[in-house]
Amino acid sequence: MTWTVRPSRPGDEDALADIYLAMRRATFLWVDPGSFHWEDFAVHTKGERIFVCSGTDGTIAGFLSLWEPEDFIHMLYVRHDNQRQGVGTALLQALPGWPERRYRLKCLVKNVRAKNFYMSLGFQATGNGSSSEGEYEDLSLAAAP
Repeated sequence: MTWTVRPSRPGDEDALADIYLAMRRATFLWVDPGSFHWEDFAVHTKGERIFVCSGTDGTIAGFLSLWEPEDFIHMLYVRHDNQRQGVGTALLQALPGWPERRYRLKCLVKNVRAKNFYMSLGFQATGNGSSSEGEYEDLSLAAAP
């Protein structure tokens, strides 16, 4: 599959909110699914730059939200049926200055699959903390040699 990454545009919000809700409920099994709401997407991405990944048919496969002032990747979510197909990698590689910029993110400790994905792309653990969804690790993209 060939993926195209573009900035989010008006009209994407419903599809992105659907992905966000579905994947949080499917991934964070240790959190009460009733605590996740469709409206969370708009609230949680306010002020962020959103990148959208779609296939050749135009269907949105995933998205990444970035808090630009701190090069902080706030979210990266991929539809279940598009996982392990290069969507996450395409989204990261579309970031400005990738991989020279030291992007960072937080990854929940229980989300082992996501952590392994980020580590395979050059992220390294640089700290830790806790949130209402559980313990997390700070991950930073290692400086390019």
